[in-house]
Formats: sequence, structure tokens, C-alpha cells
Amino acid sequence: MNSTIAMMTFRSMLGRKRALLLLGLPLIMLVLAVVLRATGNNDLDVSSDILQQFGLATLLPLLALIAGTGVIGPEIDDGQIMYVLTKPIPREVIVLTKLVVAIILVTAFAVVPTLLAGLVLIGTTTGVTPAFTVGVLVGGVAYSAVFVALGVASRNAATIGLLYALVWESLLGRFAPGAKSASIQQWSLSVTDALTDASPVVSTVRLAVAISLLVVVTLVATFLATFRLRTLTVASAD
Repeated sequence: MNSTIAMMTFRSMLGRKRALLLLGLPLIMLVLAVVLRATGNNDLDVSSDILQQFGLATLLPLLALIAGTGVIGPEIDDGQIMYVLTKPIPREVIVLTKLVVAIILVTAFAVVPTLLAGLVLIGTTTGVTPAFTVGVLVGGVAYSAVFVALGVASRNAATIGLLYALVWESLLGRFAPGAKSASIQQWSLSVTDALTDASPVVSTVRLAVAISLLVVVTLVATFLATFRLRTLTVASAD
């Protein structure tokens, strides 16, 4: 990990426009949690549904997309990455630094808000809040790795990532059982399901399979991002 690259990336990601994008959805979820708690519409089923559909299925992939593609994609698009590529810094260090920054951002803007929303809604009843917090965290790591790899590989990373999150994981996942099994969202839900006895939380993927796939996807995506960055010359980045 390179601290200079990390600080530069944080400054870039926490600029006014991107900060608004990162803050928008978490604030909506927290406001919704407060309203539901205040109106008494926060039973176990409703609270679990909010944490799953809003936190895990919507907030997490979108925030990971913004963070994962944002930490490196714009630098490649505008040629600023050339200043990093000309330094004697191993490509794997660059990728790992960008990935760590993305994971930290996802933790701050997706994992923590999920924890807070859960505490507001139902506290720690039946372990739902801690379970979803862990599920969002492990899913955030995998999503971040995938979207960082996309950011390195394609100038259309945001569009491709959005199609994956909305079409593959959301739409196809509802109608095609096979799509569910190949879904980071479902793998994360499997981890969540294993950590709580709440009946509304149900996953179609076995825990051992889910954990294995989360690890494999994270490692493969990180490797591919490093490999692609190694083939990216200063001339092609300019």
C-alpha cells in the first residue's frame, strides 16, 4: 500500500460532486429508518426487508460502483494515471492501494449506514442488524474488487457496472435461479443468513459455496486489475 497514492485518491473521491453521490443514498436509508421507527412500522419483516432490499441490494452495489470505478477509472480516462505509472511503484501496489481506498469508502458509506439503520429500526433483535452489517461488509470487498478491475479494464466501467448491478443481480436474479447463484448479492445474503435466525432472511446459496466464491471473485478481480495495469503503457494512458 502506498500512502501518497491513498491520500491523493481520498482527496479526489471526497470532492464535492462525488461526496454528494456517496452521501445521498445512505442519508435516504437513514431517514427512512427513522420515519419507520417513529411511525411504528418497524417490525422484523419490514426491518429485514429494508436492510436487504435497500442496504444490501441497492445501496451496497451502487456505492461500491461509485467507489470502485472512481478510485482509478477517471485517472485513466484523463491521463493522470501516467504520473503514477512513471514512478517506480509496482503495479500490484497501485491496485491494492486503490482497492483498499474503495473498501474504506464502501465501509464508511454503506456498511456503517446499514449498521445505523438497523440499530434505529430494530436494534440487535435476533441478530439481524449485525448479520446484515457483516453481509454488506463482505459483499463490499468483492464488489469493490470487481469494480476496480472494471475501472482499469474499460472506459465504460460505470455503465457496465450499472448494468451488472441492475440487470444481472436485480432483474435476472428474480426470474432466473441460475443468475441468483452467480450473484455477489446472494453470496453476501448467504453470509447474513448464517448469522441470524430471523425467518425473513433466506438465501438460496450454501454458506461454504458463498464464502468460496466471494474469496475467488475478489482475488481474481484483483489479479486481473493488476495484469491490465501492467499492460497499460504511459502512451496508452495519455
